[in-house]
Amino acid sequence: MQHPSRPDRAGAHPAPVRGTGDALTGEHVPDGPLDVRLTLMLVRRGGLDPALRIERDGSVWHALRTADGPATLHLRPGPGRVAAAAWGPGAARALAGLPDLLGARDDPRTFDPVGHLALAAAHHRLRGLRIPRTADVLGALVPAVLEQRVVTVDAHHAWRWLLLRHGEVPPGPAPAGMRVPPDALGWRRVPVWDWRRAGVDDQRSSTILRAAAVARRLQEVLDVAPDAPGAAAEVRRRLATVPGIGVWTVAETTRRALGDPDAVSVGDLHLPRLVGTAIAGRRVEQEEVLDVLAPWAPHRGRVVRLLELTDRSRAPRTRPRPPRAVRPA
Repeated sequence: MQHPSRPDRAGAHPAPVRGTGDALTGEHVPDGPLDVRLTLMLVRRGGLDPALRIERDGSVWHALRTADGPATLHLRPGPGRVAAAAWGPGAARALAGLPDLLGARDDPRTFDPVGHLALAAAHHRLRGLRIPRTADVLGALVPAVLEQRVVTVDAHHAWRWLLLRHGEVPPGPAPAGMRVPPDALGWRRVPVWDWRRAGVDDQRSSTILRAAAVARRLQEVLDVAPDAPGAAAEVRRRLATVPGIGVWTVAETTRRALGDPDAVSVGDLHLPRLVGTAIAGRRVEQEEVLDVLAPWAPHRGRVVRLLELTDRSRAPRTRPRPPRAVRPA
């Protein structure tokens, strides 16, 4: 029988909630192995992300923005379940979205890595890995745009700097230094000099501003009919209509916002080496990546995630690094 806090494959059901002072509490009971840390590392933008903090004891603090307002979510993984508490105007919605955030719509049992010993071993060792679904298009899009054409450490610095300057202090007992990311209007209000101080060039900041201007249009598919046939394709189509957003950014956004286990960020500088070394045993080009991953569709993105988490290759670089961001002194 379906557990009342466990979503079925057709859609997520809210976790049961009860009041505890100014907090709402609930729990999620996964339908299989779940490693909360491994799962939410895909959502976190660096170890100093002001919006998501993973503690040494495995608990998680998440400052997020919902349709009802900001919320703070605290997760405490335990045997067979994840206990949760939430604060703020968006607390109930944050708890309702908890199963999706922890990958309840993702079913790794349908992934068969047989035929590739290293991939099968990684899948077994990381069997608690799920693909999270945030259902927040702009929240996934902004940091993806920040990562365009720069090294990851600079993108994470920009994300942290902008959140500390323009984010909102989260409700409840969130640790000091955490921030709720700005909403669409908040991103549009970031002055040009702060983009530059964060090391974000005009091309990336302009893309974020254009996306923020149509954020409601980008989000409404997930708000109105998230499980309708073609909903995911429509989100991808709308994202691609924003100037400055290409196939790489669409994939980076949808793998998180939609929890898409098949999203592959074609165009990523390191992807040909990662996939070529582990799967093909040779160097591959960008245009070959999807062909090499084709046997594992619709889990091609899962394969890439497993490779990212288990990559031990020290192959020499065959292409230059992206440029470091230049920040004013």
